Amino acid sequence: MKAIINAKIFDYENFHENYYITFDKKIKDIGPMENFKGAPQIIDTKGNFVLPGFVIGHTHIYSTFARGLNLPFNPLNFKDILTQLWWKLDSQLAKEENYYSALVSGIEFIKNGVTTVIDHHASGLQIKGSLNTLKNALCDEIGLRGIFCFETSDRFNVDECIEENLEFLKTQSEMHAGLFGLHASLSLSDNTLEKISKSYKGPIHIHTAESIDDVEDSLSKYGLRVINRLEKFGLLRENSILAHCVHTSEEELELISKKNCFVALNVSSNMNNAVGLPNYKLMKKHNVKVIAGNDGLGFNFARELLNLYFSMKLKGNSPLSFSFDDLKNIISNTYEIASKHLNVKLGKIKPGYVADLIIVPYTPPTPLNSENAFGHVIFGLFDNFRPSHVIVNGKILMQNYEINLQVNEIYKQARKVAENLWKKLNK
Repeated sequence: MKAIINAKIFDYENFHENYYITFDKKIKDIGPMENFKGAPQIIDTKGNFVLPGFVIGHTHIYSTFARGLNLPFNPLNFKDILTQLWWKLDSQLAKEENYYSALVSGIEFIKNGVTTVIDHHASGLQIKGSLNTLKNALCDEIGLRGIFCFETSDRFNVDECIEENLEFLKTQSEMHAGLFGLHASLSLSDNTLEKISKSYKGPIHIHTAESIDDVEDSLSKYGLRVINRLEKFGLLRENSILAHCVHTSEEELELISKKNCFVALNVSSNMNNAVGLPNYKLMKKHNVKVIAGNDGLGFNFARELLNLYFSMKLKGNSPLSFSFDDLKNIISNTYEIASKHLNVKLGKIKPGYVADLIIVPYTPPTPLNSENAFGHVIFGLFDNFRPSHVIVNGKILMQNYEINLQVNEIYKQARKVAENLWKKLNK
């Protein structure tokens, strides 16, 4: 058994100062330091924060090798962004690229306090077996939790995409799980949607109405908006993840809520691609469960949560349009959906919850208490977020900023893999 001592515990609901936590794979006990009875292995926080590790509700591990990539790029719309960059990149990804992108991502996630990721994958040169490649690297070797799917698309062999999703769904543990992945309405024919609907009856993970292009494509080809088209094929299943929903109507949001789906917001990506911002106010009005993702844009999830907090105020045209409670609710929902798919209890620092914990140094320049703890987290901790320790499933993955992996060797090999990939892309 291990113990964390002299901690400021905050799990976005409860704040405790000068507390201890005892744990193995799960949290055994928490309490004030005067009640601490000792443990074989002790981590002294010296008064710093302990929080639950972050969960990213929608990301793309395969985007790792896009950093620094130089391709001809002159997009006039969102479809051009896909065809000129992302579809070129993912079409050339094979097993080695998938493996090293997951290793590098895992290390970067650890550095940023991310302990669970919900990934949406695509790789044209390795469809079958690709999710196992990601799982082996991210979960087995790095030690993070992952929920994976392959984005079925008419750009690929649809039958192979379906088979890969179905095969991976058969293997599940507390460290990894599967969802059924689809790319987006604009890359999925009616025949493909019907085939998926008949072969699989569980929750899906799909991009929905990320840009107006997706909506216009669906209306012009099928006479339906994106969410209505998914419902036509019975694909709006409980606990599905619908990423973005920037251009969804009130009617569609009502349907999403009725079907108990989750919407993953990715505001930094939305701003980077200039596709607009989601209307959280309408989502809240219709009781849509909203979670937070980053769409594969970097690894600093504290930054993503800050961007979400600020951009939703801007979208709502008022500093009161998005509150601390709104952000807390989104964070809580993100833990909830990951907990459902992994069948574990994530997101609280209480007995029975898994020991996925991060220690973050912070010296408050003003008084800190239970009433203002979240304000310190938003405007202080997240503004300069550098975890010193990361623990997943009770295992210490980073201690005093040191990761117990051959990080330099992994990055050296990753650069070679990226260089070979870029040569192929620039031919």
